[in-house]
Amino acid sequence: MIEVTSLTNETVKETVKLQQKKYREQTGLFLIEGFKPVEEAVLYGVQIQKVFCVNPEKLNIKFNSNAEIIKTNEPILKKISTTETPPAVVAIGVQKQNTNSWLKAAKKVILLENIKDAGNLGTILRSASAFGIDGVILFGDTVDLYNPKCVRASVGNLWKNNILLVKNIDELKDLLKDFTKIGTLPKSDNSVYLSSFDFPEKSCVFFGSEADGLSDDLKRITDTNVTIEMKNSVESLNLGISAGIIMYEMRVL
Repeated sequence: MIEVTSLTNETVKETVKLQQKKYREQTGLFLIEGFKPVEEAVLYGVQIQKVFCVNPEKLNIKFNSNAEIIKTNEPILKKISTTETPPAVVAIGVQKQNTNSWLKAAKKVILLENIKDAGNLGTILRSASAFGIDGVILFGDTVDLYNPKCVRASVGNLWKNNILLVKNIDELKDLLKDFTKIGTLPKSDNSVYLSSFDFPEKSCVFFGSEADGLSDDLKRITDTNVTIEMKNSVESLNLGISAGIIMYEMRVL
């Protein structure tokens, strides 16, 4: 165990950089803030590089053998974290390598296109775990999965999901060739209400961005479309809520 108490320490400076996407991409590392998220990360096999804590002797977590435990103070925890109130512990984790191997056995999958709000993404990942969704595809220009706000909003569920990043529409079509592709749209002649829809055995539901909805590229490859039935006086629902409702209907528990 080492002790770091200076805000100008090089380790502290390098850790602060992980608040930025470009440094997370360069290093393959990310921040985990708070005792419960760190505990869940370790439980689900995330490799921990460093752990900052005021009282590390009280941490009842069995870290991987090469994790560096750093005894520190609250000013440093505040500097390296992205929350208003510094958490009790901040860890640096190694990003998981995502593959498409899980898709073959998957039955219930969701796709998120061009999602910009990190909090929404984290919330959706949490709901995906709760309702037994087999995996999540991130398509297009979606917010960084390891954005600290997304990590926090997922409440330890980021590493419980199968996640795949796809940029190319032709690759996507090939990956989903065995799935019924279901778009989420406002009510129109091309959609049916969710309340009367039965999900096929292998289903992938597409969710578009908060501002623009599904792109024309994705609309062109859907097999069918669904709409959440609601009062006419309400134009739309928050993306996280919409996804949660549909995943509940898809659920495989």
